[in-house]
Amino acid sequence: MATVKLTKNELKAQKDALKMYQRYLPTLTLKKQQLQTEIRGIEAKAKTVRAQKKALEAEFTSWIAVFGDKDAFKPEMVQVKNIKKGTGNIAGVTIPVYEGADFIRGDYDLYQTPLWVDLAADFMEQALSLDLEASVLDEQVRLLNLELRTTTQRVNLFEKVKIPETKQNIKKISVYLGDQQVAAVVRGKISKKNLEAVASSEAEERG
Repeated sequence: MATVKLTKNELKAQKDALKMYQRYLPTLTLKKQQLQTEIRGIEAKAKTVRAQKKALEAEFTSWIAVFGDKDAFKPEMVQVKNIKKGTGNIAGVTIPVYEGADFIRGDYDLYQTPLWVDLAADFMEQALSLDLEASVLDEQVRLLNLELRTTTQRVNLFEKVKIPETKQNIKKISVYLGDQQVAAVVRGKISKKNLEAVASSEAEERG
């Protein structure tokens, strides 16, 4: 704990600091709760998106198994050309928002390739899109967790360190100033008695 000056000016400074900490603490606590809620919501959404992808892949696997020549479709036939992202803001944190993607399809011989390959490519695009969305949601969680960690540290600093420390300083300074005031009064009374005694002695000598 830093040494504090035992003065009236320092007492005012400590009281002002306490007011500031007590004013900002509820805001920080609210922000912490908001971040925790948002993170849980995004994590749940990412879980849902991944479940959708898994269900889509299972449907694709069972669907493609119907065709004898399932090796005709190769995953590299579909590739991501461009990921479209916007930005959002949660509790003052800028986050990426998934807005879709553009895909390119590899060249293949329309005469030699089964007709169902185009449908398989559609399935693949949907699966890739869900995967990309989940990745962006993971990035949102990562950024919000960083802010949550910082906010939690500030809440703990105010709640467990700064506010108790400032209250202790105020008490310490107030006690010291109170003692000084009492001592000054006592010294004043002693001085007054001494002066009265001197005046009385001088009066007796004159008399």
